[in-house]
Amino acid sequence: MIAAAPLTPAVPGTYRFEVGSAAEAVEIIRNRLGAEARVLSVQGSPRKGLRRLFGAARFEVVAELPAPEPAPAPVEEAPARSAYALVESKRLPLVLRRAGFPERLIGRLEASPGWGRALERPLHEALADLARDLRSAARPPRPLPERVAFLGAAGVGRTTALCKWLSREVFARGRRGRVWRVEFERPNPAPALDVFCEALGVAVEHYSPGIDAGGGEPGEFHLADLPGLPASGSREARELARFLDGEKFTGRVLVLNAAYDADALREAYSRGREFGATHLVCTHLDETPRWGRLWEFLIEGDLSPLFLSTGPGLTGELETDVLGRVLARSLPLRGEEVRS
Repeated sequence: MIAAAPLTPAVPGTYRFEVGSAAEAVEIIRNRLGAEARVLSVQGSPRKGLRRLFGAARFEVVAELPAPEPAPAPVEEAPARSAYALVESKRLPLVLRRAGFPERLIGRLEASPGWGRALERPLHEALADLARDLRSAARPPRPLPERVAFLGAAGVGRTTALCKWLSREVFARGRRGRVWRVEFERPNPAPALDVFCEALGVAVEHYSPGIDAGGGEPGEFHLADLPGLPASGSREARELARFLDGEKFTGRVLVLNAAYDADALREAYSRGREFGATHLVCTHLDETPRWGRLWEFLIEGDLSPLFLSTGPGLTGELETDVLGRVLARSLPLRGEEVRS
């Protein structure tokens, strides 16, 4: 192993090293950097001279050990029912708007029978009740089938989201399978995906019309990386629909860039539903200050939340407790109230 920076002691920072296999990379990251480390990139390492002809393939891995988050500041206990608390409860609509809740959802809440009672309670109690209502209103998790395609417009982080889920399947769950890089008339270049899969020991198949995307052993996963979603009604849209139906990719994950504005998110969500999306992944949460905007899709939408992508790394930075994470970031609740 050749390291550009010492790996011991494991202090926060970025580390670059060469490996010959995914197993070697996993051993280094887990044993020397720890469970908090995450992979930022995997690339083929150029070899010179005769080593290029006869040497085994090598990969350059860039991993990051983030600095620990500071301990949260102590939260003062909210006062018991008092005139001050009752006045503060009038701020409930303002709190929701500042958190990014869409006006349509706030209007529905204000028209509900319990809104008047909520305004008569201390703010922290009203927010705790709202958190419970949001959890109960959200769609329950739906398991993914073995054949899953990742859908989304260009630039939303679709391939990165697939890599995050792939690394979870391989590292955390010990599963085996293959990845399909799908192309129609438009190319779908994804060199990082090819190198990443090679480092993990996962086969990459390049699909184009006329190639069978079947095969594999029972229980293996099949993940398809698709080109950016085409325009509705176009020939590419018909080809994509034929691929999804003909190759039996019944799991269809729509990837949304949460940093986009609300109108762009609604349009992308609608296009994903046209292609039969079943699950939802939101990316770029590290660039999104107001997570409350996601409730429109978690409550009113009919897609099952799969995970949140909170960073650009190919592994890690993946939150599968979607509702709990969005609650913690969009409502000013204490920890015990979020979990209740």
